[in-house]
Amino acid sequence: MTSIATLRRNTRSPKAPAQPAEPTLRLMQALARYIDKNAGSTISLRQLAAQAQLSPTHLQRTFKAVLGVSPKAYHDAARLRLLKNGLKAGKSVLDSITEAGFQSTSRLYGHPLRSLGMTPSTYRAGGTGETIAYAVRASALGPLLMAATDRGVCFAQFGKSDAALLAQLRAEFPRARIVASDMAHSSELDAWMRALEEHVAGNAPRPDLPLDLRGTAFQIRVWKFLLQVAEGDVLSYSEVASAIGAPKAVRAAASACAANRIAVLVPCHRVLRADGRLGGYRWGLARKRLLIDRERSRRVAGRARAQ
Repeated sequence: MTSIATLRRNTRSPKAPAQPAEPTLRLMQALARYIDKNAGSTISLRQLAAQAQLSPTHLQRTFKAVLGVSPKAYHDAARLRLLKNGLKAGKSVLDSITEAGFQSTSRLYGHPLRSLGMTPSTYRAGGTGETIAYAVRASALGPLLMAATDRGVCFAQFGKSDAALLAQLRAEFPRARIVASDMAHSSELDAWMRALEEHVAGNAPRPDLPLDLRGTAFQIRVWKFLLQVAEGDVLSYSEVASAIGAPKAVRAAASACAANRIAVLVPCHRVLRADGRLGGYRWGLARKRLLIDRERSRRVAGRARAQ
């Protein structure tokens, strides 16, 4: 395996002339692997800079440009993955928290990048103790299942059948209490589904609903940015990457869109390839095209009424 020191000799320092991007990419990937391997330990920016033989400032800037997040944010996400793996393996909450490098439960619960979406003990049990209410509706784009925790919508997917969608939801939260929505379980979910149906049918704007986003720090940055994109507007994956301060993380931005579990409400359908082609969409390009066309038509109609 190529060492970090060897990679460092083939990349640039702050004063060196520009070199091809590939050595820099390989160096940052090597640092990321180092962080993953030592996720449960304390890793300072100065320590990483020494590994790469770069100044801390240059390392911070380059790492974020290449991978889309700062070294600290990447380390935070790696610690959370380590925590989740420990919980899934059946280790105690205390042991999992300690092995992931959190000194106490209070440190974890107060962590700004915590993305479990539930307490560690609940996650360890696959969602045991958490109630997730769901509803399935026939929409203009086919069967649509929406599910929510007490924090907001955590799942909204199109599928081939009600049964297939419910199976996907259960796979996502294997031991949670999954219940069909009624007033006893979720007084809001039925209204949210109706609002989303109206939007999908082209009769109303995208509803602004509470969302229970669950993903990496970088994914959540992408999703939160997309929530700010105006209806009827489209942009490229590179524009998304630039907008969140990671212009070189175009592939990571595309992957974040592909990982989105909350269709339409997190409007990843508004992101296209740089050449204007639709690109990918986990719920099918026909649905993506229809959503974009209806949003544009609604915006044109709104402008016409305003004149």
